[in-house]
Amino acid sequence: MGFNCGIVGLPNVGKSTLFNAITSGGADASNYPFCTIDPNVGIVPIPDPRLDGLVDIYRPAERVPSVIEFVDIAGLVRGAGGGEGLGNQFLSHIRDVDAIAHVVRCFDDPNIVHVDGSIDPRRDIEVVEAELIFKDLETVERKLSEAGKRAKSGEKKSRAEAEFHARVRDHLMGGRLVRYFSVRSAEEGLWLRDCHLLTNKPVMYVCNVNEKDVAEGNDYVRSVRDVAANEGARVVSISAAVEAEVAELGEGERQAFLEGLGLKESGLTKVIHEGYALLTLITFYTAGPKEVRAWTVPRGTAAPAAAGVIHSDFEKGFIRAEIIKSGDLLRLRSEAAVRDAGLLAIEGREYLIQEGDVAHFRFNI
Repeated sequence: MGFNCGIVGLPNVGKSTLFNAITSGGADASNYPFCTIDPNVGIVPIPDPRLDGLVDIYRPAERVPSVIEFVDIAGLVRGAGGGEGLGNQFLSHIRDVDAIAHVVRCFDDPNIVHVDGSIDPRRDIEVVEAELIFKDLETVERKLSEAGKRAKSGEKKSRAEAEFHARVRDHLMGGRLVRYFSVRSAEEGLWLRDCHLLTNKPVMYVCNVNEKDVAEGNDYVRSVRDVAANEGARVVSISAAVEAEVAELGEGERQAFLEGLGLKESGLTKVIHEGYALLTLITFYTAGPKEVRAWTVPRGTAAPAAAGVIHSDFEKGFIRAEIIKSGDLLRLRSEAAVRDAGLLAIEGREYLIQEGDVAHFRFNI
Protein backbone atom coordinates (compact mmCIF):
# COMPACT_ATOMS: atom_id res chain seq x y z
CA MET A 1 0.00 0.00 0.00
CA GLY A 2 1.20 3.53 -0.74
CA PHE A 3 -1.35 5.60 1.16
CA ASN A 4 -5.08 6.21 1.19
CA CYS A 5 -6.63 9.57 0.49
CA GLY A 6 -10.09 10.97 1.16
CA ILE A 7 -11.42 13.39 -1.45
CA VAL A 8 -13.59 16.22 -0.10
CA GLY A 9 -14.98 19.45 -1.51
CA LEU A 10 -18.14 21.32 -2.35
CA PRO A 11 -20.55 19.95 -4.99
CA ASN A 12 -19.65 20.67 -8.63
CA VAL A 13 -15.97 21.37 -8.00
CA GLY A 14 -14.91 18.39 -10.14
CA LYS A 15 -14.38 15.78 -7.41
CA SER A 16 -16.16 12.95 -9.20
CA THR A 17 -14.71 13.88 -12.60
CA LEU A 18 -11.25 13.77 -11.06
CA PHE A 19 -12.02 10.52 -9.24
CA ASN A 20 -13.24 8.90 -12.47
CA ALA A 21 -10.20 10.03 -14.39
CA ILE A 22 -7.57 8.79 -11.94
CA THR A 23 -9.31 5.61 -10.85
CA SER A 24 -11.61 4.75 -13.78
CA GLY A 25 -14.12 4.26 -10.98
CA GLY A 26 -17.25 5.16 -12.93
CA ALA A 27 -18.69 7.54 -10.32
CA ASP A 28 -21.63 9.68 -11.46
CA ALA A 29 -20.36 13.14 -12.44
CA SER A 30 -23.55 14.94 -13.48
CA ASN A 31 -23.89 18.74 -13.34
CA TYR A 32 -26.05 19.04 -10.25
CA PRO A 33 -25.36 18.95 -6.50
CA PHE A 34 -25.34 15.68 -4.56
CA CYS A 35 -24.94 13.40 -7.59
CA THR A 36 -22.50 11.27 -5.57
CA ILE A 37 -24.84 9.66 -3.05
CA ASP A 38 -22.53 6.87 -1.88
CA PRO A 39 -18.83 7.03 -1.10
CA ASN A 40 -16.82 5.75 -4.07
CA VAL A 41 -13.60 3.84 -3.50
CA GLY A 42 -10.91 3.31 -6.12
CA ILE A 43 -7.47 1.71 -5.89
CA VAL A 44 -4.84 3.01 -8.28
CA PRO A 45 -1.43 1.41 -9.00
CA ILE A 46 1.29 4.03 -8.64
CA PRO A 47 3.19 4.63 -11.89
CA ASP A 48 6.80 3.73 -11.16
CA PRO A 49 9.51 3.74 -13.86
CA ARG A 50 12.06 2.27 -11.41
CA LEU A 51 9.78 -0.69 -10.74
CA ASP A 52 9.39 -1.18 -14.50
CA GLY A 53 13.17 -1.13 -14.88
CA LEU A 54 13.64 -3.73 -12.15
CA VAL A 55 11.01 -5.94 -13.77
CA ASP A 56 12.95 -5.70 -17.03
CA ILE A 57 16.08 -6.93 -15.23
CA TYR A 58 14.61 -9.73 -13.10
CA ARG A 59 11.77 -10.88 -15.40
CA PRO A 60 9.75 -11.97 -12.34
CA ALA A 61 6.59 -14.04 -12.29
CA GLU A 62 4.80 -11.12 -10.62
CA ARG A 63 5.07 -7.32 -10.60
CA VAL A 64 3.51 -5.65 -7.54
CA PRO A 65 3.38 -1.84 -7.45
CA SER A 66 2.43 0.34 -4.51
CA VAL A 67 -1.12 1.62 -4.71
CA ILE A 68 -3.19 4.58 -3.56
CA GLU A 69 -6.75 4.15 -2.34
CA PHE A 70 -9.02 7.10 -3.07
CA VAL A 71 -12.32 7.57 -1.22
CA ASP A 72 -14.65 10.11 -2.84
CA ILE A 73 -17.65 11.28 -0.80
CA ALA A 74 -20.69 13.40 -1.62
CA GLY A 75 -20.12 17.15 -1.89
CA LEU A 76 -20.27 19.07 1.36
CA VAL A 77 -22.37 22.23 1.63
CA ARG A 78 -22.80 24.93 4.22
CA GLY A 79 -24.90 23.47 7.02
CA ALA A 80 -23.96 19.83 6.38
CA GLY A 81 -23.26 19.49 10.09
CA GLY A 82 -26.90 20.36 10.70
CA GLY A 83 -28.18 17.82 8.20
CA GLU A 84 -28.05 19.80 4.94
CA GLY A 85 -26.98 17.82 1.88
CA LEU A 86 -25.56 14.31 1.84
CA GLY A 87 -21.84 14.73 2.34
CA ASN A 88 -21.93 14.79 6.14
CA GLN A 89 -23.46 11.31 6.17
CA PHE A 90 -20.33 9.89 4.53
CA LEU A 91 -17.54 11.72 6.34
CA SER A 92 -17.12 8.70 8.61
CA HIS A 93 -15.83 6.82 5.57
CA ILE A 94 -12.66 8.92 5.53
CA ARG A 95 -11.85 8.70 9.24
CA ASP A 96 -9.10 6.17 8.59
CA VAL A 97 -7.46 7.77 5.55
CA ASP A 98 -3.86 8.96 5.77
CA ALA A 99 -4.50 12.32 4.10
CA ILE A 100 -7.27 14.47 2.69
CA ALA A 101 -7.32 15.85 -0.85
CA HIS A 102 -9.51 18.96 -0.74
CA VAL A 103 -10.64 19.71 -4.29
CA VAL A 104 -11.21 23.44 -4.80
CA ARG A 105 -12.93 24.93 -7.85
CA CYS A 106 -10.54 27.35 -9.55
CA PHE A 107 -12.28 27.81 -12.90
CA ASP A 108 -15.11 29.89 -14.37
CA ASP A 109 -17.86 28.14 -16.33
CA PRO A 110 -21.39 29.58 -16.51
CA ASN A 111 -22.68 26.15 -17.53
CA ILE A 112 -21.61 24.54 -14.25
CA VAL A 113 -23.51 25.86 -11.26
CA HIS A 114 -21.80 26.77 -8.01
CA VAL A 115 -23.79 26.11 -4.84
CA ASP A 116 -22.98 29.60 -3.52
CA GLY A 117 -23.43 31.36 -6.87
CA SER A 118 -19.87 32.56 -7.38
CA ILE A 119 -16.27 31.34 -7.50
CA ASP A 120 -14.34 32.13 -4.32
CA PRO A 121 -11.76 29.47 -3.34
CA ARG A 122 -10.97 31.02 0.04
CA ARG A 123 -14.66 31.04 1.04
CA ASP A 124 -15.16 27.52 -0.31
CA ILE A 125 -12.23 26.22 1.76
CA GLU A 126 -13.68 27.84 4.88
CA VAL A 127 -17.09 26.23 4.25
CA VAL A 128 -15.63 22.74 3.92
CA GLU A 129 -13.33 23.18 6.92
CA ALA A 130 -16.29 24.31 9.02
CA GLU A 131 -18.19 21.14 8.16
CA LEU A 132 -15.15 19.01 9.02
CA ILE A 133 -14.99 20.81 12.36
CA PHE A 134 -18.69 20.06 12.99
CA LYS A 135 -18.08 16.38 12.25
CA ASP A 136 -15.10 16.33 14.61
CA LEU A 137 -17.21 17.96 17.30
CA GLU A 138 -19.64 15.03 17.07
CA THR A 139 -16.78 12.63 17.61
CA VAL A 140 -15.23 14.54 20.49
CA GLU A 141 -18.58 15.04 22.25
CA ARG A 142 -19.10 11.29 22.13
CA LYS A 143 -15.60 10.61 23.47
CA LEU A 144 -16.13 13.19 26.20
CA SER A 145 -19.42 11.58 27.23
CA GLU A 146 -17.85 8.12 27.37
CA ALA A 147 -14.87 9.32 29.42
CA GLY A 148 -17.17 11.32 31.70
CA LYS A 149 -19.26 8.25 32.50
CA ARG A 150 -16.12 6.27 33.39
CA ALA A 151 -14.82 9.19 35.47
CA LYS A 152 -17.91 9.09 37.68
CA SER A 153 -16.68 5.75 38.98
CA GLY A 154 -13.66 7.59 40.38
CA GLU A 155 -11.12 6.36 37.83
CA LYS A 156 -8.40 9.03 37.80
CA LYS A 157 -7.24 8.31 34.25
CA SER A 158 -10.77 8.73 32.90
CA ARG A 159 -11.05 12.12 34.60
CA ALA A 160 -7.85 13.22 32.86
CA GLU A 161 -9.15 11.86 29.56
CA ALA A 162 -12.45 13.72 29.98
CA GLU A 163 -10.59 16.94 30.70
CA PHE A 164 -8.48 16.40 27.57
CA HIS A 165 -11.53 15.86 25.33
CA ALA A 166 -13.13 18.96 26.83
CA ARG A 167 -10.08 20.97 25.77
CA VAL A 168 -10.27 19.55 22.25
CA ARG A 169 -14.00 20.37 22.13
CA ASP A 170 -13.35 23.96 23.19
CA HIS A 171 -10.59 24.24 20.56
CA LEU A 172 -12.98 23.07 17.82
CA MET A 173 -15.80 25.29 19.04
CA GLY A 174 -13.44 28.21 18.52
CA GLY A 175 -13.43 27.32 14.81
CA ARG A 176 -9.88 25.98 14.90
CA LEU A 177 -8.57 22.86 13.19
CA VAL A 178 -7.19 20.12 15.43
CA ARG A 179 -3.90 20.28 13.49
CA TYR A 180 -3.19 23.36 15.59
CA PHE A 181 -4.11 21.78 18.93
CA SER A 182 -1.21 21.29 21.36
CA VAL A 183 -1.03 18.02 23.28
CA ARG A 184 0.65 18.10 26.70
CA SER A 185 1.85 14.51 27.00
CA ALA A 186 2.46 11.30 25.07
CA GLU A 187 -0.75 9.94 26.54
CA GLU A 188 -2.73 12.87 25.19
CA GLY A 189 -1.15 12.21 21.81
CA LEU A 190 -2.50 8.65 21.93
CA TRP A 191 -5.97 9.85 22.90
CA LEU A 192 -5.93 12.33 20.03
CA ARG A 193 -4.84 9.73 17.46
CA ASP A 194 -7.55 7.39 18.72
CA CYS A 195 -10.17 9.99 17.77
CA HIS A 196 -9.22 9.89 14.04
CA LEU A 197 -10.29 13.52 13.72
CA LEU A 198 -10.70 14.84 10.20
CA THR A 199 -9.18 18.25 10.94
CA ASN A 200 -6.06 16.57 12.31
CA LYS A 201 -5.21 14.92 8.99
CA PRO A 202 -2.61 16.29 6.57
CA VAL A 203 -4.25 18.17 3.69
CA MET A 204 -3.35 18.82 0.09
CA TYR A 205 -5.43 21.30 -1.85
CA VAL A 206 -6.21 20.14 -5.38
CA CYS A 207 -6.97 23.19 -7.50
CA ASN A 208 -9.23 22.19 -10.39
CA VAL A 209 -8.58 24.62 -13.27
CA ASN A 210 -9.55 24.99 -16.90
CA GLU A 211 -7.31 23.42 -19.53
CA LYS A 212 -5.84 26.83 -20.48
CA ASP A 213 -4.65 27.39 -16.89
CA VAL A 214 -3.32 23.93 -16.13
CA ALA A 215 0.32 24.82 -16.82
CA GLU A 216 0.55 28.30 -15.24
CA GLY A 217 -2.40 28.48 -12.83
CA ASN A 218 -4.54 31.59 -12.27
CA ASP A 219 -5.56 34.07 -9.57
CA TYR A 220 -7.86 31.49 -7.96
CA VAL A 221 -4.93 29.08 -7.58
CA ARG A 222 -2.79 31.82 -6.11
CA SER A 223 -5.43 32.50 -3.45
CA VAL A 224 -5.42 28.80 -2.53
CA ARG A 225 -1.63 28.88 -2.26
CA ASP A 226 -1.93 31.80 0.17
CA VAL A 227 -4.28 29.74 2.36
CA ALA A 228 -2.02 26.69 2.14
CA ALA A 229 1.05 28.72 3.09
CA ASN A 230 -0.64 29.73 6.35
CA GLU A 231 -1.70 26.16 7.09
CA GLY A 232 1.47 24.35 6.07
CA ALA A 233 -0.58 22.42 3.50
CA ARG A 234 0.50 21.45 0.00
CA VAL A 235 -1.08 22.48 -3.31
CA VAL A 236 -1.35 20.73 -6.66
CA SER A 237 -2.98 22.36 -9.67
CA ILE A 238 -4.67 20.06 -12.18
CA SER A 239 -7.53 20.02 -14.67
CA ALA A 240 -10.08 17.28 -14.04
CA ALA A 241 -11.25 17.70 -17.64
CA VAL A 242 -7.71 17.13 -18.94
CA GLU A 243 -7.31 14.10 -16.65
CA ALA A 244 -10.51 12.68 -18.12
CA GLU A 245 -9.03 13.04 -21.62
CA VAL A 246 -5.72 11.50 -20.54
CA ALA A 247 -7.56 8.50 -19.07
CA GLU A 248 -9.04 7.78 -22.50
CA LEU A 249 -5.66 7.71 -24.26
CA GLY A 250 -3.29 4.79 -24.73
CA GLU A 251 0.04 4.71 -22.94
CA GLY A 252 1.93 5.83 -26.04
CA GLU A 253 -0.29 8.86 -26.59
CA ARG A 254 -0.47 10.23 -23.08
CA GLN A 255 2.96 11.81 -22.79
CA ALA A 256 2.68 13.56 -26.16
CA PHE A 257 -0.73 14.92 -25.18
CA LEU A 258 0.58 16.25 -21.87
CA GLU A 259 3.62 17.83 -23.48
CA GLY A 260 1.32 19.55 -25.95
CA LEU A 261 -0.29 21.27 -22.96
CA GLY A 262 3.08 22.23 -21.50
CA LEU A 263 2.91 19.53 -18.80
CA LYS A 264 5.62 17.09 -17.75
CA GLU A 265 3.32 14.71 -15.88
CA SER A 266 -0.31 13.84 -15.31
CA GLY A 267 -2.43 15.16 -12.47
CA LEU A 268 -2.38 11.70 -10.89
CA THR A 269 1.42 11.76 -10.79
CA LYS A 270 1.32 15.24 -9.23
CA VAL A 271 -1.10 14.06 -6.56
CA ILE A 272 1.14 11.06 -5.82
CA HIS A 273 4.27 13.20 -5.49
CA GLU A 274 2.53 15.73 -3.26
CA GLY A 275 0.94 12.96 -1.17
CA TYR A 276 4.28 11.27 -0.57
CA ALA A 277 5.88 14.60 0.32
CA LEU A 278 2.96 15.53 2.60
CA LEU A 279 3.22 12.24 4.50
CA THR A 280 7.04 12.01 4.26
CA LEU A 281 6.84 8.59 2.62
CA ILE A 282 9.50 6.80 0.59
CA THR A 283 9.56 3.73 -1.65
CA PHE A 284 11.90 0.75 -1.43
CA TYR A 285 11.90 -2.49 -3.39
CA THR A 286 12.37 -6.21 -3.05
CA ALA A 287 13.34 -8.05 -6.20
CA GLY A 288 13.86 -11.60 -7.36
CA PRO A 289 12.69 -14.12 -9.97
CA LYS A 290 9.37 -14.71 -8.18
CA GLU A 291 8.39 -11.12 -7.56
CA VAL A 292 9.47 -7.51 -7.88
CA ARG A 293 7.52 -5.37 -5.43
CA ALA A 294 7.42 -1.74 -4.33
CA TRP A 295 6.93 -1.00 -0.63
CA THR A 296 6.01 2.27 1.04
CA VAL A 297 7.32 3.32 4.46
CA PRO A 298 7.75 6.62 6.32
CA ARG A 299 11.08 8.36 5.84
CA GLY A 300 13.36 7.46 8.75
CA THR A 301 12.19 3.83 8.97
CA ALA A 302 14.94 1.53 10.31
CA ALA A 303 15.80 -1.63 8.38
CA PRO A 304 14.15 -4.07 10.85
CA ALA A 305 10.87 -2.13 10.77
CA ALA A 306 10.97 -2.02 6.98
CA ALA A 307 11.48 -5.78 6.96
CA GLY A 308 8.47 -6.05 9.29
CA VAL A 309 6.29 -4.37 6.65
CA ILE A 310 6.93 -7.44 4.49
CA HIS A 311 6.38 -9.94 7.31
CA SER A 312 6.46 -9.59 11.08
CA ASP A 313 8.86 -12.57 11.31
CA PHE A 314 11.41 -10.63 9.24
CA GLU A 315 11.52 -7.91 11.89
CA LYS A 316 11.61 -10.32 14.84
CA GLY A 317 14.47 -12.34 13.41
CA PHE A 318 16.30 -9.54 11.59
CA ILE A 319 20.01 -10.17 11.06
CA ARG A 320 21.07 -7.72 8.35
CA ALA A 321 19.96 -6.00 5.17
CA GLU A 322 21.74 -6.25 1.85
CA ILE A 323 21.15 -2.92 0.13
CA ILE A 324 21.57 -1.96 -3.51
CA LYS A 325 20.68 1.49 -4.79
CA SER A 326 18.12 1.12 -7.55
CA GLY A 327 20.01 3.63 -9.69
CA ASP A 328 23.14 1.44 -9.55
CA LEU A 329 21.17 -1.70 -10.36
CA LEU A 330 19.32 -0.09 -13.26
CA ARG A 331 22.61 1.21 -14.63
CA LEU A 332 24.66 -1.99 -14.23
CA ARG A 333 21.76 -4.36 -15.03
CA SER A 334 22.55 -7.19 -12.60
CA GLU A 335 23.23 -7.86 -8.92
CA ALA A 336 26.50 -9.56 -9.87
CA ALA A 337 27.71 -6.42 -11.64
CA VAL A 338 26.73 -4.31 -8.63
CA ARG A 339 28.71 -6.62 -6.30
CA ASP A 340 31.71 -6.56 -8.61
CA ALA A 341 31.62 -2.77 -8.54
CA GLY A 342 31.63 -2.82 -4.72
CA LEU A 343 28.23 -1.14 -4.56
CA LEU A 344 26.31 -3.68 -2.49
CA ALA A 345 26.17 -2.58 1.16
CA ILE A 346 25.64 -4.79 4.23
CA GLU A 347 23.64 -2.82 6.79
CA GLY A 348 22.61 -3.56 10.38
CA ARG A 349 19.73 -2.69 12.65
CA GLU A 350 20.49 1.03 12.77
CA TYR A 351 20.35 1.55 9.01
CA LEU A 352 17.53 3.84 7.83
CA ILE A 353 15.95 2.72 4.58
CA GLN A 354 16.50 5.26 1.79
CA GLU A 355 14.35 6.25 -1.17
CA GLY A 356 14.87 3.76 -4.01
CA ASP A 357 16.73 1.09 -2.01
CA VAL A 358 16.52 -2.48 -3.29
CA ALA A 359 16.65 -4.54 -0.11
CA HIS A 360 17.24 -8.20 0.64
CA PHE A 361 16.64 -8.96 4.32
CA ARG A 362 18.44 -11.78 6.13
CA PHE A 363 16.59 -13.10 9.16
CA ASN A 364 16.44 -16.06 11.48
CA ILE A 365 13.43 -17.31 13.46
